[in-house]
Amino acid sequence: MRAEEISVMSRLLSDLGVELPVLAAPMAGGGSTSDLVVAAARAGSMGFLAAGYKPAHILAEQMRTVREQGALYGVNVFAPNPVPVSVDAYRRYARTVQAEADRYGLSLSDSVPKEDDDDWTAKIDLLVESPVPWISFTFGIPDSTVVRALRRAGTTVLQSVTTVEEARLAAEAGVDALVVQGPAAGGHSATLTPDRPLVPVSLPDLVAQIRGAVTLPLVAAGGIGMPADVAAALHAGAEATMVGTLLLRADESGASAPHQRALADPAFDTTVLTRAFTGRPARGLRNAFTDRYESSAPAGYPAVHHLTAPLRKAAAAAGDQGLMHLWAGTAYRRAVQEPTARTLRRLTDAL
Repeated sequence: MRAEEISVMSRLLSDLGVELPVLAAPMAGGGSTSDLVVAAARAGSMGFLAAGYKPAHILAEQMRTVREQGALYGVNVFAPNPVPVSVDAYRRYARTVQAEADRYGLSLSDSVPKEDDDDWTAKIDLLVESPVPWISFTFGIPDSTVVRALRRAGTTVLQSVTTVEEARLAAEAGVDALVVQGPAAGGHSATLTPDRPLVPVSLPDLVAQIRGAVTLPLVAAGGIGMPADVAAALHAGAEATMVGTLLLRADESGASAPHQRALADPAFDTTVLTRAFTGRPARGLRNAFTDRYESSAPAGYPAVHHLTAPLRKAAAAAGDQGLMHLWAGTAYRRAVQEPTARTLRRLTDAL
């Protein structure tokens, strides 16, 4: 990494008062609470509110809560990049998983594909009118006009990427920095081409590849579980790292109790990449649902996500870990019950 590139990212962090090179990743669906984001800031790090799967007015309330506590924070937004699914493929899958829904009195097989953009326009309007220090985008690259509007508002814009090609596209869109996500990451992959298999690559190797292709500052994420992982990513060319799975069992986490228990349960002994729950590749603990339905699940996001959402919600309420989406990266065994601040600081103690 050239000296001027190090200076750019160092300035982005230091100007905000960020001391730790380990940030708290956004975890849509409940994991990233306002309390977790505040705890990260008070530890000398920075956390991201997850805008995904919530309307703009709920995001606004969370932003207000964090601001009232004087905490530094960012926001992660799902950028529209739909994966269409045919009605026939959708209904075929709905009929297939209906057997699981029957036990909770749910009817899925008579539904139709639901497509939406996750309240995209309202969220962008909110974030332009009420600027935050950092915004990261996932799933798609926003139009350059959106990037320019946010930058004019004083926001640093980051784009999640998973390949060199995606990094180049993001640079062309005018973003300030990249979140380089390796395939070991928990939850949804940020890939721009979710209908294609993910390329297996270590996070340090991916960082080095992207470092050689673009000049933007890099934040590395995916599979980080120990200080050595942080050091390897920094050595490869990242200026900071980001962890999510390691915070799922933190005191301030919003992950459900069954999810948190599964992370420590020896019965869940591996993770898998699956589109069975949402129609988009995501890494989670292998369970009965992934075993039964991965082979028959169509690519189709967000339609498949909406299809299985009622079943997943009912399973979570019943503590049925076999039917839940138990998102987890490969370092999930390193997640422990402790304050967020302790986890983040522990990862930097040996640096």
